[in-house]
Amino acid sequence: MMGSKEQPAPTLDASALRLGHLIVVVEIVRNGIGLGVIIPSPFNKEQMEMLQKLLSQVGSGSTTGVAFTANRGGMRPWIVDTGASDHMTGDAAILQNYKPSNGHSSVHIADGSKSKIAGTGSIKLTKDLYLDSVLHVPNLDCNLLSISKLAHDLQCVTKFYPNLCVFQDLKSGKMIGSAELCSGLYLLSCGQFSTKSLKQVAYSLRFAKHTRTVYPQIPYKPSTVFSLVHSDVWGPSRIKNISGTRWFVTFVDDHTRVTWVFLMKEKSEVGHIFQTFNLMVQNQFNSKIQVLKSDNAKEYFTSSLSTYLQNHGIIHISSCVDTPQQNGVAERKNRHLLEVARCLMFSSNVPNYFWGEAILTATYLINRMPSRVLTFQSPRQLFLKQFPHTHAASSDLPLKVFGCTAFVHVYPQNRSKFAPRANKCIFLGYSPTQKGYKCYSPTNKRFYTTMDVSFFEHVFFYPKSHVQGESMNEHQVWESFLEGVPSFHSESPNPSQFAPTELSTPMPPSVQPAQHTNVPSPVTIQSPMPIQPIAPQLANENLQVYIRRRKRQELEHGSQSTCGQYIDSNSSLPEENIGEDRAGEVLIPSIDDSTLPIALRKGVRRCTDHPIGNYVTYEGLSPSYRAFATSLDDTQVPNTIQEALKISEWKKAVQDEIDALEKNGTWTITDLPVGKRPVGCKWIFTIKYKADGSVERFKARLVARGFTQSYGIDYQETFAPVAKLNTIRILLSLAVNQDWCLQQLDIKNAFLNGDLEEEVYMEIPPGFEESMAKNQVCKLQKSLYGLKQSPRAWFDRFTKAVLKLGYKQGQADHTLFVKKSHAGKLAILIVYVDDIILSGNDMGELQNLKKYLSEEFEVKDLGNLKYFLGMEVARSRKGIVVSQRKYILDLLKETGMLGCKPIDTPMDSQKKLGIEKESTPVDRGRYQRLVGRLIYLSHTRPDIGFAVSAVSQFMHSPTEEHMEAVYRILRYLKMTPGKGLFFRKTENRDTEVYSDADWAGNIIDRRSTSGYCSFVWGNLVTWRSKKQSVVARSSAEAEYRALAQGICEGIWIKRVLSELGQTSSSPILMMCDNQAAISIAKNPVHHDRTKHVEIDRHFITEKVTSETVKLNYVPTKHQTADILTKALPRPNFEDLTCKLGLYDIYSPA
Repeated sequence: MMGSKEQPAPTLDASALRLGHLIVVVEIVRNGIGLGVIIPSPFNKEQMEMLQKLLSQVGSGSTTGVAFTANRGGMRPWIVDTGASDHMTGDAAILQNYKPSNGHSSVHIADGSKSKIAGTGSIKLTKDLYLDSVLHVPNLDCNLLSISKLAHDLQCVTKFYPNLCVFQDLKSGKMIGSAELCSGLYLLSCGQFSTKSLKQVAYSLRFAKHTRTVYPQIPYKPSTVFSLVHSDVWGPSRIKNISGTRWFVTFVDDHTRVTWVFLMKEKSEVGHIFQTFNLMVQNQFNSKIQVLKSDNAKEYFTSSLSTYLQNHGIIHISSCVDTPQQNGVAERKNRHLLEVARCLMFSSNVPNYFWGEAILTATYLINRMPSRVLTFQSPRQLFLKQFPHTHAASSDLPLKVFGCTAFVHVYPQNRSKFAPRANKCIFLGYSPTQKGYKCYSPTNKRFYTTMDVSFFEHVFFYPKSHVQGESMNEHQVWESFLEGVPSFHSESPNPSQFAPTELSTPMPPSVQPAQHTNVPSPVTIQSPMPIQPIAPQLANENLQVYIRRRKRQELEHGSQSTCGQYIDSNSSLPEENIGEDRAGEVLIPSIDDSTLPIALRKGVRRCTDHPIGNYVTYEGLSPSYRAFATSLDDTQVPNTIQEALKISEWKKAVQDEIDALEKNGTWTITDLPVGKRPVGCKWIFTIKYKADGSVERFKARLVARGFTQSYGIDYQETFAPVAKLNTIRILLSLAVNQDWCLQQLDIKNAFLNGDLEEEVYMEIPPGFEESMAKNQVCKLQKSLYGLKQSPRAWFDRFTKAVLKLGYKQGQADHTLFVKKSHAGKLAILIVYVDDIILSGNDMGELQNLKKYLSEEFEVKDLGNLKYFLGMEVARSRKGIVVSQRKYILDLLKETGMLGCKPIDTPMDSQKKLGIEKESTPVDRGRYQRLVGRLIYLSHTRPDIGFAVSAVSQFMHSPTEEHMEAVYRILRYLKMTPGKGLFFRKTENRDTEVYSDADWAGNIIDRRSTSGYCSFVWGNLVTWRSKKQSVVARSSAEAEYRALAQGICEGIWIKRVLSELGQTSSSPILMMCDNQAAISIAKNPVHHDRTKHVEIDRHFITEKVTSETVKLNYVPTKHQTADILTKALPRPNFEDLTCKLGLYDIYSPA
């Protein structure tokens, strides 16, 4: 409400009231401050007459101001006023929520007179235009709409145009109101004007200024497959395709953007083609098209198609006339198809009468190219996620250059003994119904679909001199073709005839680390002289040329050895061995080079310069553990069911799994009900080992493909906890210091113990399909590995059984179960799905637990802990070593890095990873798989923690620079494949946490990297390297955030220790090398550098004050966490690696 203090009215110049001008002065007294605004508005004589019909002029007789009075017989318009500070009206009847005023506030009119403010209220002018605190001024005969008030209250912006002004909401961008220019004033009305001339002005504006509606870009919203299909027809082409077609119709699935294209001779074929397409969708994908969206073309409104759509319940949505924007997906797809087809034809000089084949090839390629709309997935990739077992999608073939020369084999029955054995053809794409290449012979005037074809991808069938659209006789084509094809001779050419040739040929994975795409580019040859005859031995290799990598990278990756070798190891460890005696010889598996390029396999065969035997030996192992370690290497695990069924041991394992599933009543064989879709399944093969290293059993596990399940139909809740590896490492540290036992159990067919509530159908297991009828499936009665709900069902069943025996479930880790006896002894159980670790000093209780679990489930006692989740556990009197030696060796073998040259550090300390614009992209899937395996490997290798964290930041778009960084990590692992965590017995009973940060170390966004590592009783148990989520403005702030993360980890460790019966009153020792961060934590003083980390500051201060945490300063050179924040040079790196407690029992030393 305004104040009552009044100010004198401003003096107005009478000359300002010359004819043709209007001055409106609105003054509002607010808190004793007068605001006066003068708005000149030019009027001509006609405008004045029109305005007088709308408004009646009332003045005070003074020449200093003019006020208006509206015609009270109609609705008063609202005048848009940029000078008024509040909305005002003289009619109280239109106001809602009216509140009388105290009578002390007033409004100064332009003539200097004052009008009291009688009250305030609100009014809704339009659907989105709601005015609050509107002033009721009884003497005011017009309604004023304040722009400043409107902008402040409704958070909107006003845009003035020559004929109107609009009010636009800032957040949504929606127009919430508008006012039209009438006689020099912008008027907003709530209803109909009574003046006929004003209506005519509005209509005239519509006739003169009408424009088309702006169509906003609608973002991609994932739906379901075939719920909406876009369609459009293109044509007619002025040139008929070679098959006689002049049109094509496209069908685009809205969810996956997979495109189907059909060539047509007449556009009236659309109805029949759609009916065929719909039947294919129903039969092949068990789906139904719900909505067909097209333009307003007549071919979509034929009586036959309309009747078909009605009978099948398909809604047909068409765009308005001449409004292609409403069918944007199909329109834009046609444009994309034509653009790609033109590129194919122009680059290969193909005549225009092959445009249809170019369109079909473009469709084939586009369906396999990543799309920005689909978050850089390809349409086919997204489609196969929904239908992984479909046979309707054409098979993928190695891509070839469109329009290149191809030689199609002529079968013996079609040729004489001295006739050519191949027909020269032009390659024109891929067959949608056969697994073969589509080639056309101009000589025979026929198409061939075959796999017996050889390609000359660098030689186009039509030379560049040929003008598109012209016809060429066969002689001309043959002569021009011979100019670019090398001739074949039985005699060897002169080596001096060859000139250096630069080939942009894709290199195979064994030579090149990765490729950016599966679509190879056409091979281009740049040579200063004509191509000379080539050697006979290359003539039969289909001219596929391979290039070796440059010498530096060749040394890094090494040559692949093809010979197995025995490495004699005679060295021993300086201290007590992990065992009693030594091993003599170790067989290093041979490397299969069958996948290497021909050029490499034809070369001189030699063993690698850096054999793996130089970096790993079994010398220091006891006989039992040596047998265990070598058995891991000797036993091969099949990859497919076909391989398994050829080996008697694995065949028996498969049959045992089937028998166990049937005995447990896991499924019943039945016919697949209509409308149901079965989930797939696959076989997983593993080996279980005994404590002495011998094979306990070959294990075949049938796993359902749960990723094909639908939420709400096939499953509901899915969450089930698994053991934290941090908890397991804490348990190992306690076990080695208190001489606790470490034993391992395996629950056979664990998931089969869970009950299945939903109705789920599964395909017949692979390898047993022939014994079943065609449409039969397995109706699951019990949960199965791979189903989304199986882990939860199993864990609930297991938890109930263990709690029933008197164990208490941990709260810091729900997979930890502890039972304390009256004598103070402990029995501890940790479960990771179906693998169980037992520990503690209450041997009697552990035996009772084993017996109880054997009665509840089918349990295998594997003895002492040796191999758990891919981690090898070796124990001696001095401690426990946990490594992933076999995992590393397998990784090096799979990546072809067994023979690479090793390196001392996992990352170059002089180079930081970033994003360079000119870097060559690599295969993202391969990069992600490699980094994912390194992430799992870092569970026992904290020395690669920072390097793995760094390369994992480029998963979305990796380049060669990032792939080289990954290979460097593998080269470092080659140096120390057997290194692992060493848990030793100490007298230390403290919990220590080292925290550090690399301020602004990321060169892309200048965010800092936090790192911490924690020690329990002198042994490393947890660590982390992570880029901070916000930019730190100082090193103290970065260190402070890292300190807060380290304290949180220390508090969690204390909780786990408490649940394990190891309570301690001593505080957590926090080690920090930043004095400023320690000072901020110890002194609760608020200053500028703590404004951004207020929550962390209060949190740390609280823990320090309560003596939960004790802060200690440690010099940077002794800061162990420094290895987790940045790449270090070799001396610093090796020093901190030792402080982390890493030890290599397999080192040749």
